[in-house]
Amino acid sequence: MGETARGPLVIDQEYFEDPHSVHARLREESAATRIVLPRGLRVWLVTRYEEARFALADPRFAKDHAKTNELAVRHWTGEGDPVMFDQSLVRHMLNTDPPNHTRLRKLVTKAFTPKRVEALRPRIQEITDELLDAAAGRGEVDLVEALAFPLPITVICELLNVPLDQRDDFRRWSNILVAGNQPELMHEAGAAMAGFLAGLVADKRANPGDDFFSALVHATEDDDRLDEVELISMAFLLLVAGHETTVNLIANGVFNLLRHPDQLEKLRADRSLLPGAIEEFLRYEGPVNQATFRYTTEDVQVGDVLIPEGHFVLVSLVAANRDGARFPDADSFDITRPAGGHLAFGHGVHYCLGAPLARLEGEIAVGSLLDRFDVALAAEPETLRWRESTLMRGLYSLPVSLSDRGAH
Repeated sequence: MGETARGPLVIDQEYFEDPHSVHARLREESAATRIVLPRGLRVWLVTRYEEARFALADPRFAKDHAKTNELAVRHWTGEGDPVMFDQSLVRHMLNTDPPNHTRLRKLVTKAFTPKRVEALRPRIQEITDELLDAAAGRGEVDLVEALAFPLPITVICELLNVPLDQRDDFRRWSNILVAGNQPELMHEAGAAMAGFLAGLVADKRANPGDDFFSALVHATEDDDRLDEVELISMAFLLLVAGHETTVNLIANGVFNLLRHPDQLEKLRADRSLLPGAIEEFLRYEGPVNQATFRYTTEDVQVGDVLIPEGHFVLVSLVAANRDGARFPDADSFDITRPAGGHLAFGHGVHYCLGAPLARLEGEIAVGSLLDRFDVALAAEPETLRWRESTLMRGLYSLPVSLSDRGAH
């Protein structure tokens, strides 16, 4: 079990356009399936909810970046070098196991408290209002460019006190690295990103301020602190994760609201449904498709499949969140569905540290958009393009028409 009748499933353009149909078939066949990623790496893909939750939390699914690089060579079927990332970008907590993960997370958590996140509310609202002011009167906009991207990138850049003048470069590097399917560009983007972040670290060392990144550079726990490469890697993780997920949360959520007018009307009529709607956005079309690489440290039974030691495992959060065994009528978009239980932010020790910030930005962005405008899709849904990324689930653009509701 575990491979399709035709051998390993090769991930291609058809998958990016509609992963849900592929996941539904795979869930039916097996708990985990052998697949080949676009550039040629063989991995196991977990698509059922219970097995996904298990794999996300069980320590036998490890994440050490050095071992990951070694295994990549063994399971590589493509051309060129499977290890494409600049190595100064990978030593962050998402690529480490306890006890080192515990140490890194403790230092970051110290600079990322719930109190700090809640204190951002007025500023997030202010940025959102400025973006919606700029969109007003234009008739038709790309919601990704007008709101979904600039809001979270501005917030995370301000949080880390990163100059916004390079945000277009940063976005380009981030898109290349997250997609992972352009090897000829990845070395260049990785080196540029690493150099940019090294400069930020040096500046924070010399000129600390009252910002999150300065707190991280100078954070200590039992006389411990992050070294240079750890700081560069952590800055990379926080900047990329701090905007990528929220861009897709906002754009995917609004897209699905517009495709389900009955749900949009429910939300307009009762704004108390907004927090639950955000959870349904996350469950139904979450921002992260496949969680980052894990590998087995021994043979592990995953449902009906025995995954051998030393094999890569990817958990599809999007697939798990559409598992009818956990969520009744899972392919229906229902903002009144009882919230909670979805895996959009992961599970276990690697649960997303920025989840409260993403939820806050999502609520403010979507709530303010609906308060201010009547919104309608300005393109046929099937003409919209999804990003060619196994990691992220997001639209390149979302053309919408906006008409002012007369309230501000």
